Amino acid sequence: MPILALVRHGQSLWNLENRFTGFVDVPLTEQGRNEARKAADALQGVKFDVAYTSALTRAQQTLAILLEALGQTPPVIRDAALNERHYGDLQGLNKADAAKEFGEKQVHIWRRSFDVPPPNGESLEMTAKRVLPFYDRSIAGDLRQGKNVLVVAHGNSNRSLVMRLDKLSGETVVGLELATGVPLVYEIGADGQVVSKRG
Repeated sequence: MPILALVRHGQSLWNLENRFTGFVDVPLTEQGRNEARKAADALQGVKFDVAYTSALTRAQQTLAILLEALGQTPPVIRDAALNERHYGDLQGLNKADAAKEFGEKQVHIWRRSFDVPPPNGESLEMTAKRVLPFYDRSIAGDLRQGKNVLVVAHGNSNRSLVMRLDKLSGETVVGLELATGVPLVYEIGADGQVVSKRG
């Protein structure tokens, strides 16, 4: 049965600084690089046939470190469909400063509701509307062919995938926290449904 492994990139500079990152391209911290190596430890024994990542450096760096640690060189497909959610006017702001500027309640709604986007940004629902069609036309096709697939992306793009795989509602998925550099490993059946999950 094919394996689908989802990994959120390691800690980035702006994760460390508690800033909204979104589409802004920031590098990994040293801790983030270590998290990528630890992710590789958790994936030992799985041979990947193809890897997917976003158009953003922090995900690409995580994938490169992970694959080097595994000693694998599968083809890598980069696509902006897997980018982090766009945080609009919040991008670059420290989360505590944003709460002071817009009000704690309002920032909480933007961060934790499924369908309310921040100003000039994306809601999780909007993120899912670009991630899931990409999954259907690319990643799911590889799984149907029996390929083991590695996806290194972001908190919200991976959340969209977990929502589909675990059959979560929009209300449930907003409470889901994905740790940086911790793989979720799914076995996928011939019908595209999840047979088992670990991580």
